[in-house]
Amino acid sequence: MKRGFKACLLLCACLLSGCWDRTEINDLAFITGSAFDLTDTGDYKLSLQIAIPSSNQGGAAGGGAQQKFFVLSATGKNANEAFEKLQKKSSRKLFTAHRSVIFIGEALGKKGINGILDIFVHDPRQRLRTYIMVVKGGEAEKVLQTKYPFDQVPMEAVKEMEGQQSEIAVNLREFFISASSPGIDPIMGAIEVEPEGNEQVKARLFKLAGSAVFKEMRMVGLLNGEETDALNWATDHMEDGRINAALPDGQGNVGMLVTHARRKITADTRGERIRFKVLLQGKGTLIENNTDLNISRPKNIALAEQALEKSAEKQVSEAMLKLQKQFDADAVGFGQILRRNKPKQWKTIQKQWERKFAEADIEVVVKLSIAGAGMAGPPLQWSKKEIRE
Repeated sequence: MKRGFKACLLLCACLLSGCWDRTEINDLAFITGSAFDLTDTGDYKLSLQIAIPSSNQGGAAGGGAQQKFFVLSATGKNANEAFEKLQKKSSRKLFTAHRSVIFIGEALGKKGINGILDIFVHDPRQRLRTYIMVVKGGEAEKVLQTKYPFDQVPMEAVKEMEGQQSEIAVNLREFFISASSPGIDPIMGAIEVEPEGNEQVKARLFKLAGSAVFKEMRMVGLLNGEETDALNWATDHMEDGRINAALPDGQGNVGMLVTHARRKITADTRGERIRFKVLLQGKGTLIENNTDLNISRPKNIALAEQALEKSAEKQVSEAMLKLQKQFDADAVGFGQILRRNKPKQWKTIQKQWERKFAEADIEVVVKLSIAGAGMAGPPLQWSKKEIRE
């Protein structure tokens, strides 16, 4: 009996010990970024940016700096076919868990991205926390090929840009939730590659370029930086927003940093046209004063607040109008607000929401409070006689 028990223990120990299916790190190729483009034949082009492990044997031959990444590309009828072709080009197993960003070429975004997104849902190796972005005005592959000066691997720079939340930052999980939820259309951030200096040098940088609006998984339009800031505030995602405004009668202009922003949307479904009131509240500091006013005085602070409020109201209203009339896409989620707060009314208009949203009256009201205006008080370059109290 004891011998049998010991044999069982020995057998269990043999089965439980060790990592029989492990993959050594030296056998992995770490993907830092992926890019999808549309080919002339209608196929998908998948490009991968792969990090090159650093060498402990000194610099590259000839004393030059060691290349930190390289890009592989292949085409296919779907993402899986293209990925398999890329795996055959790599001596190491392609590893996606460290990928930071997925880029979509603008042409592919306009055609529709249903054909490339399914793999990210059903493949357990794909991380839903990965950022997804549209490449404005060009091919997505170009972003992967760009050598960014501040970071050894360019995709880390994009990850840090998105993490700053200065514009729209959307990951796969958030995009899928919006795309599958009634009463809202999904969005994602946009990026573009710009030339630096002489074109022949091919030294390029990339920069955040607003946001892309999708409807039924097809890109219907792009919002610029200011419109994206307005959308961020309207969706209650604004952090450290900046507002600029010109004072009346040519008195100059002021700039404000909004550090505490809130949003409240109410709906009135009485009548043929639905009415929404978007109340945006913000607190912050005045960081620029290009006027002859002593902005630390209460009456002058009130004057600056009014100008900034009007400027913000105009900026947000124009963005809402663009969503309604040009894109016909509810990227803010007004439909979700109706579904949550007025479920009975939502059931009756849900099938007509596309038309109802386009015809809705959207009123934008902004209330700002300036604190700590002393830092931008009287202009230091002017004499006391020139400053208006």
